[in-house]
Amino acid sequence: MATTLTPYLSFPGNTREVFAFYAQALGGTIEAMMTHGEMPPPPDDQPAPEGCGFAPPPADSIMHACLRLPDGARLMAGDAPPGMPFDGVKGVMLALQYDTVAEAERVFAALAEGGSVTMPPAPTFWARSFGMLTDRHGIAWAVNGEPIAIA
Repeated sequence: MATTLTPYLSFPGNTREVFAFYAQALGGTIEAMMTHGEMPPPPDDQPAPEGCGFAPPPADSIMHACLRLPDGARLMAGDAPPGMPFDGVKGVMLALQYDTVAEAERVFAALAEGGSVTMPPAPTFWARSFGMLTDRHGIAWAVNGEPIAIA
């Protein structure tokens, strides 16, 4: 069986908004957007969330979201529960690879809207186009277009 690695992000109560933005920017499809209110109750032998030392999340907050990208990769996320510290996403960059410079630069521009560009797209020794940015939701991205074989 093949191994896949799927990023799972947390947001401070705006996962629905973030995933609508990512669906448009990345050309993906939202496969799941489940609220805490839609969760089934825990089995009788397991404590309810309030029995675990924190308050239950608001019913309309997002427990689980899944975005499927055009190539089949997935990005997942949820709202951070109340009482759980949320200091943003730190020390992580999500990397995207595209077969063409045009597609990479389209996605880069879409993700950069309202965010900050760390490094504008430019040729590198590993890709015809590479750029870095932090989007308006605080997520760092590296976008590669048209890879170059490294001998």
